Amino acid sequence: MKEQLYTIPLNDAVNASDECPFCFIERSIEQDLLDFVLGSGSSYMEADIREVTDKTGFCRNHFKKMFDYGNTLGNAWILKTHYKRMIQEMKQQFSGFSPGKSSFKGKFLKASQNGNPIGRWVREKEESCYICNQYKDTYARYLDTFFYLLSQDDAFRGKIAAGKGFCLPHFGDLCDAADAKLSDREKEEFYHMLLPLMEKNMERIAEDVSWMVEKFDYRNRDADWRNSKDSIQRGMQKLKGGYPAEPVYKMSK
Repeated sequence: MKEQLYTIPLNDAVNASDECPFCFIERSIEQDLLDFVLGSGSSYMEADIREVTDKTGFCRNHFKKMFDYGNTLGNAWILKTHYKRMIQEMKQQFSGFSPGKSSFKGKFLKASQNGNPIGRWVREKEESCYICNQYKDTYARYLDTFFYLLSQDDAFRGKIAAGKGFCLPHFGDLCDAADAKLSDREKEEFYHMLLPLMEKNMERIAEDVSWMVEKFDYRNRDADWRNSKDSIQRGMQKLKGGYPAEPVYKMSK
């Protein structure tokens, strides 16, 4: 099947022979978004972009990655106007706030169950992130592309069947998406391929990690490392996604 512009990144991810093609995609998208938000293009100086980031903000995880990225001035500009927006919203929350009367039952309920409006506002802000939102939209399109290629491209399907499977979080997303996007016949074929693939590759990782442990036995000091040298980071990735051993992504000077 001839590659289209929208299929190239997914094919590149599969061809990379990574522990999870969607981890590969996720890293690429996230790095592109960090470049967009803080990179040399200076999108943070554009009024329409800052209007969105001021309102949406960033999660703890992406604030850390933005800090590590290294653009001090860019981060300062983003925080400056985001703080202005946050303080305005905070004042609005405070001005209309009245503490609710305590009840015997209420003392045993979580704050979220009591519906405290300030607590609810704070939680909404904690869950709001410009990079997460942009990633989710792009990721959803890649899931669509994955199932399109799986049904239309024999070569792509063959690479998936012969590949290393997926990390558990992205595997779960694929299962959810399959139930929504595939016919009953297509689901049978999909799970017939994917479930044994996941079992096989989880067992492969487990064996690599087990041999890493055995290598610390003095009796195996001179034995071959086999595929265990990077088994810790691959094992962590397989369970939770991401790249534990990778250095932080920094701005290109």
